[in-house]
Amino acid sequence: MRKFIISIDAGTTSNRSILFDLKGKPVFSSQKEFTQYFPKSGWVEHDPDEIWRTTVKTLKDVIQKAKKLRGKILNIGITNQRETTVLWDKRTGKPVYNAIVWQDRRQEEFCAKLRKQNKDTMIFNKTGLLIDSYFSGTKIKWILDNVPKAKKLMNSNQLLFGTIDSFLIWRFTKGKVHATDATNASRTMIYNISSNKWDDAILKLLNIKKHILPEVKDCADNFGQTHSSITGKSIPINGVVGDQQAATIGQCCFEPGSLKSTYGTGAFVLLNTGSKKIYSKNRLLTTIAYRIKGKTTYAMEGSIFIAGAGVQWLRDRMKFFKKAPETEKIVKSLSNNNDIYLVPAFTGLGAPYWDANARGVLSGITRDTSPKEIVRATIEAVAYQTFDLFEAMKHDGLRPKIVKVDGGMVMNNWFSQFLSDIVNVKVLRPEVQETTALGAAFMAGLQIGVYKSLKDISKNWHLDKKFLPKMKNKSRSVLIKGWEKAVKRALIN
Repeated sequence: MRKFIISIDAGTTSNRSILFDLKGKPVFSSQKEFTQYFPKSGWVEHDPDEIWRTTVKTLKDVIQKAKKLRGKILNIGITNQRETTVLWDKRTGKPVYNAIVWQDRRQEEFCAKLRKQNKDTMIFNKTGLLIDSYFSGTKIKWILDNVPKAKKLMNSNQLLFGTIDSFLIWRFTKGKVHATDATNASRTMIYNISSNKWDDAILKLLNIKKHILPEVKDCADNFGQTHSSITGKSIPINGVVGDQQAATIGQCCFEPGSLKSTYGTGAFVLLNTGSKKIYSKNRLLTTIAYRIKGKTTYAMEGSIFIAGAGVQWLRDRMKFFKKAPETEKIVKSLSNNNDIYLVPAFTGLGAPYWDANARGVLSGITRDTSPKEIVRATIEAVAYQTFDLFEAMKHDGLRPKIVKVDGGMVMNNWFSQFLSDIVNVKVLRPEVQETTALGAAFMAGLQIGVYKSLKDISKNWHLDKKFLPKMKNKSRSVLIKGWEKAVKRALIN
């Protein structure tokens, strides 16, 4: 009998469930998009009930497929969009407000107030994070301050907070388990990454009561079981990891100095720093890469807010093409970028700028500019932003020689080559692109002994394609200078 692990990948624009065999190969996948809500400029929301419905639908599809294959489902791993915040009624399980998405910028004014109060150093030293509306803590505060029911429920001990993983676990277990893992907790701005505990001082600062927070577990751990009324029979949930950390695990970046870069809705570079926390002097983040058997491994992270979301914008808003894969043909049809640069600061700029007020800029346009140039500029922008992160790491004394890449964008060979050229580093693309989902599956498998160790897991990583830098230094320098000029125009403060 074939044995499988299911990975639930709760993303920013869609939910997926993937059936993996024990060698880490995807056997079957079901995906369902859900609605994006933009109530005001800079606001981004999801309907938690729609997230739940789409998750259950994809999970049932995968369970059905496993039955057809006469296979046995061993357990479930969950990975999720980090920082996205849900508060719900403990008695009913109903959300008190829409999920506020990681991209949401509504708390920037409050964050500015905290900075003026000189809380930056304290929060950075405890959490590894900069004060920014990107993180969950400020989103919790907004709901408590603006949804009267929420504060009332909190004061009566009937309110619960969770990132999407916690919300799903709560519903899957019919309210028996309120938990998250250390990686998701480390992205809230209220979790102390040294003590591995919720931080009382920061909670007091934000007026958040500790009893609304989930229990923090290892990435490979027991997170309860799905209720049989949902999945036919109970299935153990044994792995939970935030999406970028999950991709780090899926890419088998287990050695200090190893690095992965994921190109999904946003783009995220994580560099494993081992048991040592390295605090950046160049506005990168320190975070938990994973925690296994109580042992914490740390990472340095750079965040790019708009990557694949830029391609989505070109497709859905600008109507430049119908399907994302068409972009490769479009960019290859041009011999150069014609000095066109797009800075996709649609929701501000992430690392190393951390400017919530920055806005998108398209520079260099002339009467000859066509949609082709704009498409190319959007794709190129992701590589330039990655270069900015690598430069910040370099100034922190970290010089990666290899980057493992994953995500929808890297299937575009032109982009993967351009990325290698701009960052001037060898780029490795794995056979299995579903590295985020795979990381959660690996953790679920580790918990039940399918994999004996991280070294054992590493045997399942295989190379698809290698990209080596080919661009001349002079050409690279010219392109980067053009990018830097464009960024200055976007930084309007």
